[in-house]
Parts: sequence; C-alpha cells; structure tokens
Amino acid sequence: MIRPIAAFVAGLAAFIVAPVSAMTIEPIVSPSGIKAWLVREHAVPLIAMSFSFEGGSAQDEPDKSGTAGFVADMLDEGAGDLDGATFRERLERHAIELGFGVTRDYFYGSLRTLREHGEEAFELLGLTLSRPRFDPDAIERVRGQELSELRRELSNPNSLAGRNWWRAAFPNHPYGHDTRGTLESVGRINKDDLRTYGRRVFARNGLVVTVVGDVDPEVAGRLIDRAFGMLPAQNALKPVADATPSALGRRIVIELDVPQAVVTFGGTGIARHDPDFMAAYVVNHILGGGGFTSRLYREVREKRGLVYGISDNLVWLRHAAVVIGSTATRADRTADTLGVIGREIKRMAEYGPTEEELTAAKSYLKGTYALSFDTSSSIASQLTQIQIDKLGIDYIQRRRALIDAVTIADAKRAAKRLYGGELLVTIAGKPTGLAAGGRE
Repeated sequence: MIRPIAAFVAGLAAFIVAPVSAMTIEPIVSPSGIKAWLVREHAVPLIAMSFSFEGGSAQDEPDKSGTAGFVADMLDEGAGDLDGATFRERLERHAIELGFGVTRDYFYGSLRTLREHGEEAFELLGLTLSRPRFDPDAIERVRGQELSELRRELSNPNSLAGRNWWRAAFPNHPYGHDTRGTLESVGRINKDDLRTYGRRVFARNGLVVTVVGDVDPEVAGRLIDRAFGMLPAQNALKPVADATPSALGRRIVIELDVPQAVVTFGGTGIARHDPDFMAAYVVNHILGGGGFTSRLYREVREKRGLVYGISDNLVWLRHAAVVIGSTATRADRTADTLGVIGREIKRMAEYGPTEEELTAAKSYLKGTYALSFDTSSSIASQLTQIQIDKLGIDYIQRRRALIDAVTIADAKRAAKRLYGGELLVTIAGKPTGLAAGGRE
C-alpha cells in the first residue's frame, strides 16, 4: 500500500527530469554483489527506487490465492522491533513513501524519499522485507479490509467478467487463480502462510533494481545493500508450467442484474521475445490499443454508439501471452456489440492494417514514449520493467528503430497470428438473446 508523503515532496517529484534521449543509465553493483541500474538526476534532492522479485501470485498455494497480495498489504504494518504505528510514524515523519504490489509473475515495490533521509528509508525497507512482524491484530484488520473489497467485487461486472476470463483461459494453472484471492481463500490465509511466501520469494537472485535520483554509484550501492543485503541469496520458487489460453471459442455469461453488460474478450497473444512482437504491438495499437484512434473505438463507439469505450491490449507473462480487451454496453445491444467486434477482428486478421494506419501508429508510438519517463519514479518503474523483460540497457535508444523496421508485410503476418484464432468471451450482466456456450 502507498502512503502519502508531504505535499512539497510530491511537488518536487512532479518535476520533469532530463529528456529520455539525454538520460544515461549506469549499471552498478553493490558491495554485496547486487546488480542494479542507476540514473543520476541532480535537479531535485530526491531518490526513487523501483524493484521486483520473481514470484508474484503464481506462487500462491491453490487453496490460498491472494497470499501474495496479502503480504503486500501487510508490509507497512510493522517490522523488527517496530509495531505498525511506530513503523508508519517513522515513514511519515521523514516523508518516506513505500509501495508494494503484485502481478501474476512478480512482486513489485517502490521507494521515494528526500536524499537527506535516504539511509532511514532504505533501512526501513530492508527491515520490512527481512523481518516483517505480521502481528495477529494487523492480520485480522487487513483481512477484514480485503474481504470487504472482495464482497464489493461480487457485484462489480468489470471484476466478474475479468476474473472469469482468466479462470476459464487458464484452468488448473496459477494464472487462472484470482490474484486478489476469494472470500474463501483469503479467509484461510494465516501468519505462517505470509512468512512462508516472503521466505520463498524475497531473495537476491530474483531481484531487479533501478535507482533514480540525486545519488552517486557508491552511495546507491550502499543504500541497495541496506534494503536487500540481508535477504537470502536464493529464492525457493515453485515451477510454473508454460501455458496457452483454453476455452477459445466459448462464450461465458455471468448473470448479474445490472443495466449494462461488461464484456471481456481475448485469445492467444505473442510472447515478448517473439520476432513478431513489435509488429504485433503496432497492429494491436491500430485495432484496439490506440484509444480514440483505434478501429474498434471508431466502429463500435463513433459509428454505432454502442459503447462509451473499448480497448484491447497485449499481455505478456513469463509463461503465457494473451491479447485481451474489454468494453461495456447496454444489455439489449450486447449481441450487436460482439458482432461488430468480431467482424473488425476478423477483418484485421484477413487483411491487416493499411499503409496509412501503419504509418500513423508508428509515429504515435514513437512520439508518446517519452511521456512514460516524466518523473524520477516513472523512470525507475519503466527501467525496472525493461530489465524484467531482458530488453537490454540500450533498449530506449533502439526502440525507435525497432518500430520503424516494421513493414506492412510484418504487420499483416502479425495480425493473422494475433487475431486469426477464436476468442474466449465472458459477459457479466443480463445480455439480451445471448446464452453461454456459443462459438465466437
């Protein structure tokens, strides 16, 4: 959970740092041997760090899904000799911001602090990673908060459509488990489960670190060791099998008495290191990833007024790749909406994009990339993801050329691969005239 910091710190963090083209990324190694990337930025006296551990919710036990997220919510609830109130008071007194989050494959964290409080900030982070308290009263309070949120999601069509899509696409696989858990699974998680997860996942060999700010390599290395130096050298992760989406061609309806029907649709994607990935990335932008300029938005929203918004995205995981989209429409227009979506996807698979669409998409994707690097925290986050994806320290400089290299032939080939198969569709609501089980 992210704690608010003083307003003046937030203001400083909002300053735009050096342009992406002028940014220098330095590979560094801490005294204990932890590798990291460093970007020196002396414009403001801040230090930001982003980091991740291999693991994520895929490491949850099948009957205790939500464990990873529970750990993330507990890490500011006390550590070592500091109870939760004392731990948070020290964070707030020094305007230190810690945040933790979970995806299916990774446990993420972030830190932001004024340079003068760097030692304190990294020490507190190290303490909570290596010696979290998991006090019983805090566990029950956080559990209550999580269960309350899960109960609300039982009547949330967006949540129901998305959760059921992943369950159907990856049955009997960790990717099909609910990342946030269920009412039953969260109720079963105990202190030993939280400790066991931390011991298995928080280790130096699965760690990726990026530091950005007013700090030199020597100091950055020392701070990194304060945060991570006490962790074990090796993690103890359970193996996760490679997988492809199942139930393609199925339509699943989750009955819910709401005025709109929420639709999640998707199929097999293209892996991040597949030679066709960049072409698929551009094509997906043209079909549904480009917001107001995408084909799906134009055909479904602008021409027919069936929805307010619609999008689809590539999702690449360590052991699977999917393309997944979503929208919401009136219950009595669900069939019409799905019909238009299906026709546009089929048309893209058969004919690919036009030259004009390809040129416009490439220009947009190149021109907007710098907006992802507007603050020290966003730089740290982006560079951590680049490390996770193993794209290389020079990826930012190479990215424009990779996009420019996509030809119309590449785009058509990728479109056929990406959209030529069947879709799994989940619908939460009361869609008129649509029953479960239909072929899409």
